[in-house]
Amino acid sequence: MPLGGALAHINVWAIAEEGGWAIVDTGMGGEATMQAWRKAFDGPLKNLPVTRVLVTHMHPDHIGMAGWLTRKFDCKLWITRLEFLMCRSLAADTGREAPHDGVAFYQAAGWDETALENYRARFGGFGKGLHALPDSFHRISDGQVLRIGDHDWQVVVGSGHSPEHACLWCRDLALLISGDQVLPKISSNVSVFPTEPDGDPLTEWLTTLARIKTVVPDDVLVLPAHNDPFFGLHARIDHLIGGHGRGLTRLLALISEPRRAVDVFHVLFRRKIDEWVLSMATGESLAHLNCLIARGQARRETDPNGVDWYRAVL
Repeated sequence: MPLGGALAHINVWAIAEEGGWAIVDTGMGGEATMQAWRKAFDGPLKNLPVTRVLVTHMHPDHIGMAGWLTRKFDCKLWITRLEFLMCRSLAADTGREAPHDGVAFYQAAGWDETALENYRARFGGFGKGLHALPDSFHRISDGQVLRIGDHDWQVVVGSGHSPEHACLWCRDLALLISGDQVLPKISSNVSVFPTEPDGDPLTEWLTTLARIKTVVPDDVLVLPAHNDPFFGLHARIDHLIGGHGRGLTRLLALISEPRRAVDVFHVLFRRKIDEWVLSMATGESLAHLNCLIARGQARRETDPNGVDWYRAVL
């Protein structure tokens, strides 16, 4: 399904079952995705109905068309509870003015007034990527086994990228629909947000990646949300964990002298950080800094201007 931007598209999946198709992830809300779905139904989906819509997590490129599909085919949304509730909460901010807590959060990270003005102007855009959400859902949970078509699929939950991200593993077919939890070419965005400034999502993400290795065997074909399907799940997980470990080491060395969140980008990211990715880079940097604090390797101090400074604990 089309996205535009650097990622260009998101992979969505259709699993044949009695009566039609179980759809996994839906694409971003909007006319372009709607037309892509219509083309898919006229072509490979053979104009068969959708029996249910399963969504890995609540980001708009995954859940954006869930409301359209479930209403069109009078079927249920299947999703974990935290993902549904978090999506509803964020969608409720659509059109709202930027809250004081959010402005203070980014000011503490070291943003200048121009960046804060951009935040105020863009706040409340989450819901613009969503067709109106369904008003109810069917809950799925970690470890649950779903019968989809001729095969069993086990729900394998991860966190860190989102609160309760559901991957789907089919032992019989040796397939893992990984959503954004494990991607072949990029690392999933793991960020701290103004709603939970002291959160430690990086530890959650690294912990659940390691757990996935113990649950899902290495011989699966991984069907990710972005880029191509791939083999080598365990090696990819090791690479992701190792990469973030090296980033944390570089970060710890940098904050031997006090630094703000905006001062650490160069040791975590290879690309230039411009206004379009500033919030993502800030969130990821804070996730790494909060991880070091949780490990007892760093501390945070707030100056009289409300700006946070981070220093390694020697």
